[in-house]
Amino acid sequence: MNEDFGRVLTAMVTPFNKDLSLNLKLARKLAAHLVQSGSDGLVIAGTTGESPTLSKEEKIDLFRAVSEEVGGMATVIANTGGNGTAESIALTRAAESLGVDGIMLVAPYYNKPSQEGLFQHFKAVAESTELPVMIYNIPGRTSINISPQTMARLAEVGNITAIKESSGNMDQISELKRLLPDTFSIYSGDDSLTLPILALGGKGVVSVASHLIGGRIQEMINAFTSGNTTLAVEIHTKLFPIFKGLFITTNPVPVKAALNLLGWEVGPPRLPLVSATAVEKESIRGVMKDMKLM
Repeated sequence: MNEDFGRVLTAMVTPFNKDLSLNLKLARKLAAHLVQSGSDGLVIAGTTGESPTLSKEEKIDLFRAVSEEVGGMATVIANTGGNGTAESIALTRAAESLGVDGIMLVAPYYNKPSQEGLFQHFKAVAESTELPVMIYNIPGRTSINISPQTMARLAEVGNITAIKESSGNMDQISELKRLLPDTFSIYSGDDSLTLPILALGGKGVVSVASHLIGGRIQEMINAFTSGNTTLAVEIHTKLFPIFKGLFITTNPVPVKAALNLLGWEVGPPRLPLVSATAVEKESIRGVMKDMKLM
């Protein structure tokens, strides 16, 4: 079991045709492009991939297409998490049969389990597969925070090896680093917090901005890990406007707008999300021009 997912993982958008059907041909092309431009791995059908609006069959089709396209060149991590444990186990087993490299499990949303419920849910799904597992903590979307103490318990499950931490709470990152084994990987779930989380012992980032600047994010992480913190801060500061600009409204609306501006034609988001407004598109265009991305 390869537990090293890499340092820069792109939370890949899901391309749609104009009729909002899945565009698997473009998904393959985009996956290959992302790997060639700085991504060590791809997270498929996550938040940025609009997982709540994808059917189980569409998710499986995406896992298969991306694995066939970039498997062996980059890690492919399938988001098989949901708010039903049995459903998540079934999707996890399907993803494993397709040859993905790992799975990501988001905290169950809407039903608000206790910490014990979270532990039992993640443990049950992890034990249904031999793949390495990344837990995804994003309380702003799920209404529940996975406590560092619960994560420490989960780290004792053999194949739970990483967390994508999107709480935005740096004290929580410190507590995770204090409680988790040194071999456990902590990933920033927010582009703008990648460098601070690296400073607290983090491994890397599950990134949205890497759709556009994957190579630059790699440079920042490489600068930090090689001890050149001054350069790392310099790169972070230069990239900060795009980190924030891609979150002027609900993700993945801005990054889809940015990719469409660059000619990728990934389509609009599915309802209940709507495309960026004219004002939002102009703001995104301005940031991209300032960054010399177009």
